[in-house]
Amino acid sequence: MAGRLRQDFQVGSLVRVRGRDWVVLSDADPDLLMLRPLGGTDEEVTAVYLPIEPVSPASFPRPDASDLGDFRSAKLLRDALRLGFRDTTAPLRSIAHIAFEPRPYQLVPLLMALRLDPVRLLIADDVGVGKTIESALIARELLDRGEVNRLAILCPPHLAEQWQRELAEKFNLDAELVLPGTANRLERGLALNESIFDRYPFVIVSTDFIKTDRRWQEFVRACPELVIVDEAHECADQSGGRSSHQRYRLIAEISRDTSRHLILVTATPHSGNEGAFHNLLGFLDPRLGQLPDDLSPEARRAERKLLANHFVQRRRSDVLRYLDTSTAFPKRESLDQTYKLSPEYRQFFYDVLRWCRERVRQSGGGEHRQRVRWWAALGLLRAIGSSPAAAAATLYQRALPEATASAAEADDLGRRTVMDLTDETAEGTDVTPGAEPESDEPTLGASERRRLRELALRAQQLKGPADRKLEAGIAAVRELVSRGKSPIVFCKFIETAEYVAAALRNELRDATVEAVTGRLPHDERERRVAALAEHPKRILVATDCLSEGINLQEHFDAVLHYDLAWNPTRHEQREGRVDRFGQPSKSVFTVMLYGDDNPVDGIVLDVLLRKHRAIRESLGVSVPVPESQSVLEAILEGLLLRGRPDEEILGQLELFERDVVAPRRIEFHREWDRAVEQERKSRSLFAQEGIKAEEVAAELEATRQALGGPLDIRWFAENALVSLGGVVTSIDQDGLQASLDHAPRALLDQLAVERRPGANGNRDDTFPFPFSRTHPNIQALASFVLDTALDPHAPSELRIARRGGVIRTRGVERRSTLLLLRLRYNFVTRHGADVRLQLGEEAGLFAFSGSPDRPEFLAPAEAERLLSLEPAANVTPDQARYHLQRIIDGLPALQDALEAFAHQRAKAIHRSHERVAAGAKIRSLNLSIEPCLPPDILGVYVYLPVGQQ
Repeated sequence: MAGRLRQDFQVGSLVRVRGRDWVVLSDADPDLLMLRPLGGTDEEVTAVYLPIEPVSPASFPRPDASDLGDFRSAKLLRDALRLGFRDTTAPLRSIAHIAFEPRPYQLVPLLMALRLDPVRLLIADDVGVGKTIESALIARELLDRGEVNRLAILCPPHLAEQWQRELAEKFNLDAELVLPGTANRLERGLALNESIFDRYPFVIVSTDFIKTDRRWQEFVRACPELVIVDEAHECADQSGGRSSHQRYRLIAEISRDTSRHLILVTATPHSGNEGAFHNLLGFLDPRLGQLPDDLSPEARRAERKLLANHFVQRRRSDVLRYLDTSTAFPKRESLDQTYKLSPEYRQFFYDVLRWCRERVRQSGGGEHRQRVRWWAALGLLRAIGSSPAAAAATLYQRALPEATASAAEADDLGRRTVMDLTDETAEGTDVTPGAEPESDEPTLGASERRRLRELALRAQQLKGPADRKLEAGIAAVRELVSRGKSPIVFCKFIETAEYVAAALRNELRDATVEAVTGRLPHDERERRVAALAEHPKRILVATDCLSEGINLQEHFDAVLHYDLAWNPTRHEQREGRVDRFGQPSKSVFTVMLYGDDNPVDGIVLDVLLRKHRAIRESLGVSVPVPESQSVLEAILEGLLLRGRPDEEILGQLELFERDVVAPRRIEFHREWDRAVEQERKSRSLFAQEGIKAEEVAAELEATRQALGGPLDIRWFAENALVSLGGVVTSIDQDGLQASLDHAPRALLDQLAVERRPGANGNRDDTFPFPFSRTHPNIQALASFVLDTALDPHAPSELRIARRGGVIRTRGVERRSTLLLLRLRYNFVTRHGADVRLQLGEEAGLFAFSGSPDRPEFLAPAEAERLLSLEPAANVTPDQARYHLQRIIDGLPALQDALEAFAHQRAKAIHRSHERVAAGAKIRSLNLSIEPCLPPDILGVYVYLPVGQQ
């Protein structure tokens, strides 16, 4: 019985149940009918259990000749209708489900993806361009087309919560986090032999968590049809340590399933390591992994084209103006702030350097003990260059590498805590490394331990006036604040951040200062940043726990590198928190703070940071270079090992610069220049030309026509609110604010923002209406206008849109009629034996001149023109009812023409879907589109020429 009833109601048909009319949605259960109220929203979707609830077919009533509106009625009703669509017919179906208007350039990866079956794509756009949005947009599109049902995002753990927020807020996708701290909770509710990835359709997974020997096979077994890999370059090097190999193994196994959709995301696809780059390409297609390094010869054209189908890489300059749409990226202004060590601090530095030299030269304890001493010494050099607070903490604490069991482990831990490696999370790297040896250290006697304690006491005494770095840092922050900037001060160590924050609070009393470090859990970090953002003058002091994961561009527009990073990529990550799309300031400032006479700062600047800045300013992007850390390690090792501990330090440093640093710098920079040239050549070869700008423009226009663009939303919101008694208090390109003191209570009850007391205790009924079709307030307004228009019993003052109208205009020479149609279609997608039915809806305009029995049909452009005509003379109510009734009575004569129009639109929609899937033959062949007949006639609008009675 239930199965027979289920077949009676096709997807898209109208039914009546519970005293109202509904549209049938797609659903696989034969006993359940998924319904949405006619004119309703997704939040009102209801399941009806067929065996116990009577459901009957319904037909849509014609307009009534007495339901007359003004000349805006047709446009208000059309806009309310299409702004409410979720099951769109647009070729880019995802646009109906997202909560923002994508920039035109962000559609290029989506159109590339739709031409691949399966989707195998490497998105390598510059930092801040929007790779997260671009990849998530592809995921949303494949989900909305019914091509995938499950999604996994693999990313470093510090990016997981950011991904979760982006998916929820912008793409209306609720994903579960699969992290070390959440996995056990998720697993507790599973059935026998069920995995997390079987239960939850959308997951965001820590790559480092799932790559382990215990976990990776489970993930591969239950892996979703679509996988996005963020920071994909970290998974491409199988020649590194165990961690790198595990990441490579995981992605390699995932990519073996040739039917799986795979999107790789990275801003640094080519770090100079050719093997890793080819591995990255090989994940997409084994043929790509075998391509030669040089694809520039003409004979390699076919191979370049193959790669260009799967690879998109653009700089900011490539997308600043695209399809007449400007994207405002801030201008980055780079500055330096220098200082000189005070005599006390300089002597302290040299004394510590002597102690470090003595320690690393000691040979007792074997290789492991030697590596522990080396990393303890190097960590101490970083700490004393950071702040007296970090120096004291390091001198008092046990060296972190002491906890390791081998030289290799000591090197691994030392590099992660000292060298600012970016292939690992920054989490935990802001703790001071410690310099205190084990109590049983054979080479450290009582006198040496006393010496260590004396150095720690001297470090404490250097806080304050003797700390010229702090003085210079405060001056730099004061200058930034005086320019109206809200700076982030990045420090290496927790102790330094807290020390600097305390000093800034004391010196800049009119500003609010907050320190955010690794001492705080993730949620507390975000809470403190959000609270700080409420203050007009704000300064954020942070360690590198905030250099990744949390985008800070909305509230901060300057970065001070209080401590120089020992890796240029870390500098880029810090600056990328503010220098990205969505930054409201026209310019962002980045300031490097360093000591003119600090030899360690000098090495890092000369070897790495100045070269990195020059390359970025020249090429427009950063170019990482392999082995930069090993070069820096070698130079610093020379600093510690060259010369005798008792020799005069300053003279040694001058010789060291001449004999060691300069030759290594020249050799290293030559290698870097070769990498830059290779990057320049690569970008000229693979600037995305497979998708032409006019193709993007065509699909963007088709989508906006089906759903309404920002200008349509603006017109609708402004006119509807004013008609309902609202007052627009402010308006800009992003949205408007409206006071709704005199608006209907029925509308206020649907709006997402609660009313709150104003300054005088009165109600403050000012509501935001962003020009985004999926914003709850725009949705509520569209639903209200449509519902009241279709309800003949609604109070007249609420029905600002009407289903009929007659105007006299100079825009026509003979009587013309415009019909507003609601067209519904069945989208049938076949994947093997799996058949998926989906509903598609659009607002159609059907126009003719003359009478319904002898019509002269008008072109779509002419129908659109009628919608914008304004009256030139009055029409009496009796005349209006007469003309409207004649057309309504003649509608049956148009039935065949309306059904033919629906079939024509179905074919046109299918062609548009074929167009975006050009090259993916299987995808276009597996889709069929059939209209649900008859189309609903929502409105009838008659246009009379001036002078006709």
